[in-house]
Amino acid sequence: MKFGVITFPGSNCDQDMIYVLSQVLGQKAVSLWHKDHDLKGADVVILPGGFSYGDYLRSGAIAKFSPIMNEVVDHARRGGIVVGVCNGFQILTESGLLPGALLHNEKRTFLCRNTYITPTTTSSFLSSSMKKGEAYKIPIAHGEGRYYADDATLAKLQDENQIIFQYCRADGKVTQEFNPNGSCLNIAGITNAGRNVFGMMPHPERASDIDLKNTDGRLLFESLLSISV
Repeated sequence: MKFGVITFPGSNCDQDMIYVLSQVLGQKAVSLWHKDHDLKGADVVILPGGFSYGDYLRSGAIAKFSPIMNEVVDHARRGGIVVGVCNGFQILTESGLLPGALLHNEKRTFLCRNTYITPTTTSSFLSSSMKKGEAYKIPIAHGEGRYYADDATLAKLQDENQIIFQYCRADGKVTQEFNPNGSCLNIAGITNAGRNVFGMMPHPERASDIDLKNTDGRLLFESLLSISV
């Protein structure tokens, strides 16, 4: 499997992602520049975290106009896999590849700390190696991570099993008290109706190396590697 990781002006997690994919997991990973018109044969395209274009207007609002996003949209429409993490999730919602929006955190403060998430379903390409109801420690780092969608969209996400991760306690119980940013339904990650585009706010690449004393995030990448493309 070949991965392509996009670098936008202001991206700061692109090299972390490439390191985990290539050095920790032994996969082929190439860097994609925001002005590129070629995905270089990537099976999986990853939009990493950071502050693309300084988060001006709204997070991800300018990055969606980058030339590379035309290729990302076409890739997704052909059924290709696209993953957005943090700022990447914001770009995917701005681009219309995922429903809803990411708003300012409920308390209007930047959050950078470990959180726990639990898979709502294991029938997705990012959670199949995980256990439903179990808590996994994955760090967050965002100021605009509060997932929002109208009632009809939230009902559709629930009915069609598109909510992949929810924020939870260390024992896996989903409670509002452990919702760090005020996201609707404690949502930490979702997929599209076609189940080939995925976005999440927590950073699995920051929890995938034994040197960091946390490898819970590695399970998400192992789930990806278990699929056929």
